[in-house]
Amino acid sequence: MAVIENQLETVTSAEQVTTFESGNEMAATAAAQINYHIMGYFPITPSTEVAQYLDQMKTRGLHDIKLIAADGEHGSAGICYGAAAAGARVVNATSSQGFLYMLEQLPTQSGTRFPMVLNLVTRAVSGPLDIRGDHSDLYYALNTGWVILTAPTAQAVYDMNIMALKIAEHSDVRLPVIVAYDGFFTSHQKRKVQYFKDNKVVQGFVGPNPNMNFPNVSDPAHPVTIGAHMGGDDLLNNHYQLSEAIEKAGEVYEQVAREYALLSGREYPVLDLYCMEDAEVALFLLNSAGESAKDVVDRLRAKGVKAGLVRPNIIRPFPAEQLRKALKNVKAVLVGERADSYGGKGANLTHELRSALQVDKDNKTIVLSRVFGLGGKDFYADDAEAFFQLTIDAAEKGYAEVPFDYYGQNPGTAETVLPSVLEPLHGDDYRTGLITVTPDEETGKVKVKLPPLRQLTSKPHRLSTGHGACPGCGALSGIELFLKGIEGDVVLLMQTGCAYVTTASYPYSSHKQTFIHNLFQNGAATVAGAVEAFLELKRRGEVQISDDITFVMVSGDGGMDIGMGAAIGSALRNHKMIILEYDNEGYMNTGSQLSYSTPAGHMTSTSGVGKAQKGKGGHHKDTPQIMAACNVPYVFTAAESNAQDLLQKAAKAQWYANNVGMAYGKMLCSCPLNWKADDALGTNIVQTAVDSCFFPLYEIENGITNITYDPEAKGKRKPVTDWLKQMGKTKHLLKEEEMLKAFESEVERRWRRLKAKHENPEL
Repeated sequence: MAVIENQLETVTSAEQVTTFESGNEMAATAAAQINYHIMGYFPITPSTEVAQYLDQMKTRGLHDIKLIAADGEHGSAGICYGAAAAGARVVNATSSQGFLYMLEQLPTQSGTRFPMVLNLVTRAVSGPLDIRGDHSDLYYALNTGWVILTAPTAQAVYDMNIMALKIAEHSDVRLPVIVAYDGFFTSHQKRKVQYFKDNKVVQGFVGPNPNMNFPNVSDPAHPVTIGAHMGGDDLLNNHYQLSEAIEKAGEVYEQVAREYALLSGREYPVLDLYCMEDAEVALFLLNSAGESAKDVVDRLRAKGVKAGLVRPNIIRPFPAEQLRKALKNVKAVLVGERADSYGGKGANLTHELRSALQVDKDNKTIVLSRVFGLGGKDFYADDAEAFFQLTIDAAEKGYAEVPFDYYGQNPGTAETVLPSVLEPLHGDDYRTGLITVTPDEETGKVKVKLPPLRQLTSKPHRLSTGHGACPGCGALSGIELFLKGIEGDVVLLMQTGCAYVTTASYPYSSHKQTFIHNLFQNGAATVAGAVEAFLELKRRGEVQISDDITFVMVSGDGGMDIGMGAAIGSALRNHKMIILEYDNEGYMNTGSQLSYSTPAGHMTSTSGVGKAQKGKGGHHKDTPQIMAACNVPYVFTAAESNAQDLLQKAAKAQWYANNVGMAYGKMLCSCPLNWKADDALGTNIVQTAVDSCFFPLYEIENGITNITYDPEAKGKRKPVTDWLKQMGKTKHLLKEEEMLKAFESEVERRWRRLKAKHENPEL
């Protein structure tokens, strides 16, 4: 036990363990030690690891948190809100677009005063897409009514996660709290940290769960109504109370920080003031950039420059009074922000700092604003020195020549424009005439005639060589094969996922035809808007094109989870488009987390295998049947292992998309990296999945089901175990007799049901 001196009293701190961990690991460690009731989550880089680490801990029995994989961040926010309303302790983690997707839910939770803790692992907001760290997502949180703590180090992530829950549940606060830390800078870099050896120390600090003492939905003897509609007067009062509570949170933060310092020996004042006692010039920076600038302060001090640094540990409530005191004698301060408030001539915290200083009539501090470090652009000592030089110049002149600007931007020139490497191809370049598609009026079906497959090899690739997919990736080769069955011009949209990030990384693109990217949740809606606009422009004569364009949306990596709502909406409206889902059985682009397409029992990074857990619970979602229930004219399944079947279905899908309405296809694609299989065996593994009837090949044409490849009839059916034993992610299933039996039974049930539909057209 160590003894520490505190300005209040001398106390004995609890025993701690020293190790090297990342910010995400420390967030998970704090959550596990607190032992929250619920975590509703959805994977997104760079916050995904928090759920992954907690899942790994769960397999070893290190906590009892119920981890709920949501259908998207909007759903995860709803799960968390519902759990908080039930009186549970709740934690979550998200980033960037995920945070924006859940944004609608956040004011609901603060406005109805239900506490929880959300780790916001900050990341650039699209568009265009960038997965690295800045604060453009954090700034959307400023008006949500949530308390916001900013953690500059992995150690602070751990400590502030513990402090955050105590603040959130304080009887004078009762608000949700965000702990924001920098994506990759803090989330992934390992640093020397300490954590409490005994979980009971953490649980003793946060105290017993107080939420059951407040109105909640888990007490039927005391029914409550939550979120009732309010008129203007009542809403004004409600928001006044929220404003008062968040201001009170500032006082509670200081109280909790003092108590935590006594326990841990680590202090987190409202403002981290570095050499500010006599500073004449200063920087105001958030999180890791503030830590990086401290060395520059030392360097300038050695040269006789009275430099200082201000880094807040809490920005909601905004520490206005503390800043007025800290900057009272400072001649010039530069506010560096990793986000912009477009058109505002300064980002958010710049304006808040200026407003805080304006209240003090004696304050003459010059405030400069610079936006820097967007998209994870590194912030070096030279950059901090450049910032300080701007403050020195302003202090000497008595004003700032350029109060607001971006820092580090590089204007392009005509000489640096990259030339196009590939000649664009369109129209007749992709129209071979070798594939014929004719509707059969008697049967109401479409007939396809294909040439020998070798003849289609002369057809130009729609994806150039040079993409960045993993060795053995089945998604890219499967998509290219599908597009071989499409004649003429294509507009292709890919949702965020492996197929997108490996083929379109600025300033390069593997796409030879028109290509669009949009996020998981909105791909189908985007294509629907594009196709309807094209048809309307063509009808009005504003687009001069004689042939149709085939609009194709490619989904995968869980896109038919978070994007299911938009897909169903587009299906019900029956737009003339194709949705092609490449099914690699997980969220592979963020590191192989479970999705609703992950089969039961399969191991992923969020469905680990251990003493307390045996892979994913619950069977995979049958997306083709869901889409068929929307009465679209054509639905199919396909696999690269059965190339001719795939090409026929691609040609049919194009005919239906151009003449009738939506076509939807699901294509099983290997992912050797995350299936834990040999790179060269992907096609064989997929073929075995088909031959075992785990992934049957069929089509539903105008409501009539037709099995297009029947391994039983051909005498080629294989046991499901032949498929499972080829992948490292499923070998444990072979030893789990009960789970294996349930898995085989579900495969058989779905196969027999499909055969019944095949044999009975009315089903």
